[in-house]
Amino acid sequence: MAELNQDSGKGGKGGKVRSKKNGGKVDLTAMVDLAFLLITFFMLTTSLNKPQAMDVAMPDKDKTEKKEEVLTADNRSVTVLLGSDNKVSWYYGQINAPIEGPTVAGFGADGIRKVLIEKKAYVPRVSGGKDVIVIIRPSDMSTQKDLVDILDEMKIVDIKRYMIAKISPEEIDVLKRDNIYND
Repeated sequence: MAELNQDSGKGGKGGKVRSKKNGGKVDLTAMVDLAFLLITFFMLTTSLNKPQAMDVAMPDKDKTEKKEEVLTADNRSVTVLLGSDNKVSWYYGQINAPIEGPTVAGFGADGIRKVLIEKKAYVPRVSGGKDVIVIIRPSDMSTQKDLVDILDEMKIVDIKRYMIAKISPEEIDVLKRDNIYND
């Protein structure tokens, strides 16, 4: 590329004409191409977090049918009563003649999760290979967080059969006796 230098005519240093030195140019096209390729690669290879929702089968709202009480085998059912202050009471069998319990526990690995793991391993041996059924009964003093926590425990322990049912007056008396039904 040719460059024309014009002298302003001021004599200066013996009439020498000096050319201006321009700084070097850097071509950034390759770097921009690489940046877009990397952005495209990472956008296509990353997985977005999907909302983790639990499917709960709810009964139909048909009011014409009679409500029948669901009967469960005593040697297969563990009932979890949700009380106040993040506490639960559980029993194995029926409330009138429990095989084990009622016992107060908390949430977490040393609480109800440990009990559920033990019962999940024990029940198939005594019931001819059938799995455990967990009945969750929230009280008026339990919170939504407690219900979500116990459903999380069902998922962690991998309990396949569980249901949410209304609590009976006898079970409320058990919660009051264990001081986890605080008004």
